[in-house]
Amino acid sequence: MKNQHQPIALEGYPFIALFAFFSLFFAAVDWNCLATIGLGLTLFALYFFRNPERFSNEEDNVFVAPADGKIIFVGKVPENRYFDGEEVTKVSIFMNVFNVHVNRVPINCKVIDQFYNQGRFFNASLDKASLENEQSGMLLETESGLKVLCVQIAGLIARRIVSYPENGDSLERGRRYGLIRFGSRVDLYFPEGVEVSAKLGDMTVAGESVLGLLK
Repeated sequence: MKNQHQPIALEGYPFIALFAFFSLFFAAVDWNCLATIGLGLTLFALYFFRNPERFSNEEDNVFVAPADGKIIFVGKVPENRYFDGEEVTKVSIFMNVFNVHVNRVPINCKVIDQFYNQGRFFNASLDKASLENEQSGMLLETESGLKVLCVQIAGLIARRIVSYPENGDSLERGRRYGLIRFGSRVDLYFPEGVEVSAKLGDMTVAGESVLGLLK
């Protein structure tokens, strides 16, 4: 999969190149104000698409955060897509434009199904974004057979969700699996069998922060 060791996510290169080109062009024609703006946008794109190395917990039964950001929801909800309306624990992580936006696999698992829904672009911090916004989800299965749903959700200004895995792929916890451009959220749905330790307001580091334990 992409972006396993590059310091800048590949999806950012077109933006970086475009902003750098305009910055150099405006500088060449002595439009210094626009050149400065272009330089600022170039530096912002470099910062936004940064792709740092992370070191995941070595314990096999640990679920780690799939995204950098702030936990904005922890609670029981009915889940109809894969759990037949059963109540599961949802953990939502909101990423603002200053967070790393590369997403990581929460646990060693296999991808058994995926979905993509076109939708609207409400502010990703709102509860209704979980159901109404554009989103891409993966149903993951651990070696013990427990299933967890991981959903990338577009936000108010996010306009592209990127997910690399295909059905049947085996994924390693902490490995990069995709990203969302320019502000968004990731929701995790845990069934019974997971002891969720995440708390509302916690700040997370993708691939490192522990969200729960497989009982």
